[in-house]
Amino acid sequence: MELIWILVIVLGVAAVWLILTYNGLIQSRNRTDEAWSDIEVQMKRRYDLIPNLVNSVKGYAKHEEGVFTKVTEARTAAMGATSMEEHAASENMLTGALKSLFAVSENYPQLRASENFLHLQHELTDAEDKIQASRRFYNGNVRDFNTKLQVFPTNLIAGMFGFKDRDFFDAPDEVNEAPQVSF
Repeated sequence: MELIWILVIVLGVAAVWLILTYNGLIQSRNRTDEAWSDIEVQMKRRYDLIPNLVNSVKGYAKHEEGVFTKVTEARTAAMGATSMEEHAASENMLTGALKSLFAVSENYPQLRASENFLHLQHELTDAEDKIQASRRFYNGNVRDFNTKLQVFPTNLIAGMFGFKDRDFFDAPDEVNEAPQVSF
C-alpha cells in the first residue's frame, strides 16, 4: 500500500512539474509575441508619418523626384517584410532613404523653418526611439524564451510540444539611429 502511495505522489509531482513547465513556456512565448507586436505598432506609426513628411518636402523640392521614389519604395518594402531578415534589410533601406530626404531638405531654408516639417521630424525621431526600445524589449524576451527552450529538462517538454526558437531582431546599426538633420 505504501508503494502505491509513493508512486501516486511521484506521478502527481511529475504531472504538476509538466504542467508548470508547459505553462511557463506558453507565458514566455506570449510575452515574445507581445513584444514583437510592440515593434510592429511602432514601425506602423513610423510608416504612417513618412507620406506626410514626403509631401511636406515635395512642396519645396519638386525636382527631387528620385528621392521621393526611393523613400516610397523603401516604405513599401518595409511594410511588406515578413521575416526578421527582411525586416532588418528593409528598415535599413528605409533609414537610408530617409537620410537622403533629410539631406535634400537641408537645401531649402524655408522648409527647415516650416513648423509642420519640424513637427514631423520630431515625431519620426520619437518613433525611431520607440522602435529601438521595443526592439531591445523583444530581443530580451526572445533571449529568455530561447534559453527556456534550450535548458534541461525544460527542453524535453519544449521538444515534445513543438516549441521553436525565435530569431532576434538584429537590425543593422544604421536602423537603430534616428535620422539626424542639422540646420
